[in-house]
Amino acid sequence: ALAAAQTAVNQSSREVLVYQVAITLVTLAALMLWLIIVSRRLTSSLVALSKGAGEIAQKNYDVTVPVETEDEIGALGQVFNQMVGEIREHTENLEGLVKQRTSQLEDANAEILALNERLKEENLRMGAELDVARRLQMMVLPATSELEAVRELDIAGFMRPADEVGGDYYDVLQGSRALKLGIGDVTGHGLESGVLMLMVQTAVRTLLASDELDPRRFLAIINRVICDNIARTSIDRTLTLSLLDYKDGVLTLAGQHEEVVVVRAGGEVERIDTMDLGLPIGIEREISDFIDLKEIRLAVGDVVVLYTDGITEAENDAGEHYEIDRLCGAVQRARGLGADEIRDALVADVMAHIGRHKILDDITTVILKRVA
Repeated sequence: ALAAAQTAVNQSSREVLVYQVAITLVTLAALMLWLIIVSRRLTSSLVALSKGAGEIAQKNYDVTVPVETEDEIGALGQVFNQMVGEIREHTENLEGLVKQRTSQLEDANAEILALNERLKEENLRMGAELDVARRLQMMVLPATSELEAVRELDIAGFMRPADEVGGDYYDVLQGSRALKLGIGDVTGHGLESGVLMLMVQTAVRTLLASDELDPRRFLAIINRVICDNIARTSIDRTLTLSLLDYKDGVLTLAGQHEEVVVVRAGGEVERIDTMDLGLPIGIEREISDFIDLKEIRLAVGDVVVLYTDGITEAENDAGEHYEIDRLCGAVQRARGLGADEIRDALVADVMAHIGRHKILDDITTVILKRVA
């Protein structure tokens, strides 16, 4: 009986063990299945995120990853989708902005091209006008034959226009009773200055042809004519102007301009101030009361130098002016030569001073030397 009981106990123990093993195996199988399911869900979400990132790298901003869980992976998917939406919106706005800016730039570029064409045409027109004015400025200068025909005086003139047309004026005219000389400088540069210079030249020649002999009245009439022309044409320019009459060894000077330099045959230098001999032309219509005269007696060998401020204010690279003292020295050294050689020596000295610097103003001078 004891053996039978022991056998029964052993049988029961084996059954319990088998049952426990079976339960354990089932539990392990269920756990493995659950782990596989969870792992697949996690892996699929991560794979979807990875594919979405790849699409963004290819600039496809319409991608959306499915969100199937509410855990951290699901939260990451939601953030990913939100980020993609913001990128898509920003990209669309940026493309629109780029198109808008591109259109604006194209319009601006078209306007610039049109303006550039107009500027080219305007520059060509202005260049042609300035070239005509420059040619006229040189054409009205006294011819060499006119200067050689003057008795008692050896005369040489020089004018070099600056890059822009200026308004320097000089003339030598043989009147019926005296020789008339003029030297002047119109303010500013450009076509208007050149036109005003031509007005002065025409007025002087016309008045001389009418046999007006009184120097004061001559200059006063010139001033009135120029004032009226300035008012009519609205030219915002004036000029300094000195007119000189030569007869029998006496030079009569009228009008305000630069100093007149006289270098005597013995080397003495005289500087004649013209500030009290008149007013700038074109400011006041009536200047008769302001005009005065100065007589300069010339002996054989004496030299007179007329010039514009393009000489005394000529600059070198250091910004230094040529100055009147250097002019006097250059003429003093060359006084024994003829008028042409004195002129050439003065101009060469001025050009040596300027060097490579840009010529900023017309360079004009007239040399008179009494030879008989």
